[in-house]
Parts: sequence; C-alpha cells; structure tokens
Amino acid sequence: MTDTTVHAAFLQIAARWGDRPFLDIQPETAAAYGIAPEVLTYAEMSARVESLAARYRASGYGGGHRVALLLENRPAFFLHWFALNAVGASIVPVNPDLRANELEYLLAHSEVVLAVAIARRQDDLRRAAPGLPVIGPDDAPPHAAVPGRPPSENPAAEAALLYTSGTTGLPKGCVMSQTWFLECGRWYGRMGGACTLRPGEDRMLTPLPFFHMNAMATSTMSMMLSGGCLIPLDRFHPSTWWDSVVRARATIVHCLGVMPAILMKLPPSPAERAHQVRFAFCPGPDRRMHAEAEARFGIPLIDAWAMSETGAGAVISAHLEPRVIGQSCFGRVERFMEARIVDDAGADVAPNVPGELLVRHAGPDPRYGFFTEYLKDPAATEAAWAGGWFHTGDIVSRNTDGDMVFIDRKKNVIRRSGENISAVEVEGVLLQHPAVKAVAVAAVPDALRGDEVLACIVPQAKVADGAALSAEITAWCLTRLAYYKAPGYVAFLDALPLTATNKVQRGVLKELALSLQTAPGTIDTRGLKKRA
Repeated sequence: MTDTTVHAAFLQIAARWGDRPFLDIQPETAAAYGIAPEVLTYAEMSARVESLAARYRASGYGGGHRVALLLENRPAFFLHWFALNAVGASIVPVNPDLRANELEYLLAHSEVVLAVAIARRQDDLRRAAPGLPVIGPDDAPPHAAVPGRPPSENPAAEAALLYTSGTTGLPKGCVMSQTWFLECGRWYGRMGGACTLRPGEDRMLTPLPFFHMNAMATSTMSMMLSGGCLIPLDRFHPSTWWDSVVRARATIVHCLGVMPAILMKLPPSPAERAHQVRFAFCPGPDRRMHAEAEARFGIPLIDAWAMSETGAGAVISAHLEPRVIGQSCFGRVERFMEARIVDDAGADVAPNVPGELLVRHAGPDPRYGFFTEYLKDPAATEAAWAGGWFHTGDIVSRNTDGDMVFIDRKKNVIRRSGENISAVEVEGVLLQHPAVKAVAVAAVPDALRGDEVLACIVPQAKVADGAALSAEITAWCLTRLAYYKAPGYVAFLDALPLTATNKVQRGVLKELALSLQTAPGTIDTRGLKKRA
C-alpha cells in the first residue's frame, strides 16, 4: 500500500493508531447541528469510510467525477471526503452560506455530477442546478450517469477543487492534487519548534470551516498523519471559546488573528488559563495586542503565511526562536522554498523595503506542493507563475535578520501624500475601539494628497451622534497610528460587503467608498489629521 492519496494515507495511519480518537464532536457542536456527540476512533472511521466507499463504487463513481459537499463541520464531511477519495472522485466543498447566484456559478463551473448536502440546503442546490442529483449524507448515492474511471495512485491526481474567496471578482477554482493535501500534513509534522507535534497524543480544536484550506488541509492532514484527534466546532463562539477549549482537552488550537482580538475585549475568566493548549496556530494576530494576548492566555500565537495556491509548497511560519512579537512578523523562509520581494518593475528590493512577495518550491520542481491550476483559466494560471515565480499579490518586507513582515494585500494599499498605508493595519486598530463591531477601509480620491482613508464602520450600537463618535474614533486612532493613517472620512453602515467566507469584497468596497465620500451622513474628519 502506498500513501500517494489521502485515502491510502488514512488507511495506513488507521492501521497504526486504530484505537486512538480521530474525530471528537463535542456536545456544543452536536447541539448546534442537531446530531449526537461522538468520538470516532481511527478504526471506526476507517470502517465507515470503507462501507461508504463501497456504496459509491457500486454506483459507478470514480475518477473524472466531482462531487459537491455541503456538510458544514459535521462528521459526514470527513466520511464522504475520504470515501470519494477512495474511489478516485474529487470533492468540491461548498460554503453553507452561499446564496443562489453563488451556488449557480460554483455548481456550473465545477461541473459536479452529484451534491451531498444537509437537509435545509438541498432544495437550494436543486434550484441552482436543475437536474443535478442532490442527496443527504445518509442517502444511498444514485447511479452515476457516466461511470467514473478506476482510482489513480498518481499523487498528482485531482483530490479536490477549492474556490477562492472572490474578494476582487468571481471566485477561481483551484485544482488541488493528492500531494497538495498530504504535503500540508507533512510540512506541519516537520515544523518543530513551538509547533512540535506529539504523535498519537495531540488534540487539535478548530472553529474554522472545512471548505477552506486552513481546516481542511492544515488541520486535518496534520492530525491525520500524526495520529492526532481533530475537534471541529461549528464556528467561533467568543463567549464560550475557553470553556470549549478546556472541556475538549485541546492541546493545539487553530484560529485567525481577529479571534484573539475579540477575546481580548471580553472580561478575564478562569477558563482562559485552565487549558492544556501548547500553542495556537494563528495567522495574522494584530501586532498591538500580540504580546499582551500571549501573556494573558499563556500560549504562543504562531503567525504564519500561506495561500490556497501555495499549499505547503511555499509556506512561512513564526514557529522558531527567536520569535519576533508585535511586529506582524510571520517568520523566516526555510530551505524547502525560495522567496523574493520585488518592486513594481520586478526588481529585488533592499532589506526593510516593502514589495510583492514571490515564492516557489526549492529544487527541480518549483511548483511542488502548489495547486495544479485555476480550473478553465490557463491564462490566469500562467500569469500567476510569470517568470517562474508565483506572484502572491501580498506586500511584505524582510529585515536584515531575515524576518518577514506582512504589510497588506497589494490591492489594499492606500497611497496618501507619498506614504503607503496598509488597509489591514488601520482596520486592526479601528477594530479595537469599543464602539466598532466591524470595519473596512478604502482609498478615496483627494485633490491634494492623491488618496485619503475612508473608514466604513459597523457600530456596536445605534449611533446617536455620528459626528461626535467619528471625532472620538479618529482622535483615538491618532494616539495609536501615524496621523496620515487615521480616517479622513467615516461612514457608519449596517453591514459591510462580504464574500461568502466573510472576507471584505474589496472591489465592491472600492466602489461603495467612492459613493460614500460625498454622501449625506459621511463625516469628514480630515481636519483632525494633524502631524504631532
């Protein structure tokens, strides 16, 4: 038996760690989904997977088929994923929050032959793709209209099709190979340092969705290949987070940088120091609260950088000493990959100078571990790989010690009076104000300065006096940011334009900001922006 596919690797691990828990569905997650809490050992999971794979095989599913899975973070997601992988079919994880137009696009573009979905979304899928067979997770699969091919043991074979968030346009379908998944787990197992795994012992809790790379590849593959236990939550619940972490006996947690910032706003509780967590894998923690959060919660928050496209072919994390805290440092480039930081002309920049990050795998195959291609878009695939380097679109800098510092997405940088302003940095500061529930900033034109900063703020409560609150928030920013980074305009909104994965739709935001700049109710705070 080889470990060239996700399913084959799982069988090998299950043979070794059969009596160890693979999946732990906690009571709060079970209650959210209306299912029973359960702990599935590797042996039990393997038996269920093989039984389901036999049903798929008997119904004609196999290589060349794609099957959509809209199953949230339920055990059924993993069962169907591994079973379909066993017969050679590729899966298309579907965000359960997608709506009609988004579903129509995804199902048509991916050309799925079957959808497996939770009950409340099945009719939505049928309307989005008339004629597409749609079943529940416990239903027998219908016979495939065209029989699939036998499963391939080629590690380059397609295992899944993951869609980008579509922050600036239609989502792209990233074709992911078996290697893409397995290398994510292998890389995690090799990390060491603060992120050293303990085979057969670790319990990893994650609130992140399994239609996304972080949970589906990084979390699942790292636990699977090390005989660890995966503990999925239905989502992030700030008020009960530490209770869940303690009850689950988690030794590792995965989260996003915004989550510790939210937890820092809550009153201290005994549970936040009663856990067994050794580290939190936490890409993008806000630099201003990074050290304070580590001290308060008693765990290192490990920053990291990767993309769906890069997988573990090129990934950088801050798991090795000396760790640089509070500077948006996401680690140093290791020998398995190569990186350049270039200016707009493609020339390498000097240390501490921001530029676009270009990456590739070291060795004979620069695309090893990366996505295979953008489905049906060869031009976009080759453009991303222009010059033999993958162009990330992220603006970073590298200091003389080799520490990589994240600035922002290239398309999010605001240029005011010759100064480059990171939208992410400004948003991170604004989000810490107690009156701010959510925020996004964008550039708007300024006759004198080129760009000005407009902040779209979703307030925590109804705003009685917008001018007063805008002045308060801007003054507050001026104590924490260089004056030119503070908002020059403030607009209070009921909601932000978000993608289905809750990322800001930057293209929509840009147009919205232009309309808001002169709209009634938008407050001009430029007069408050004065050099100290």
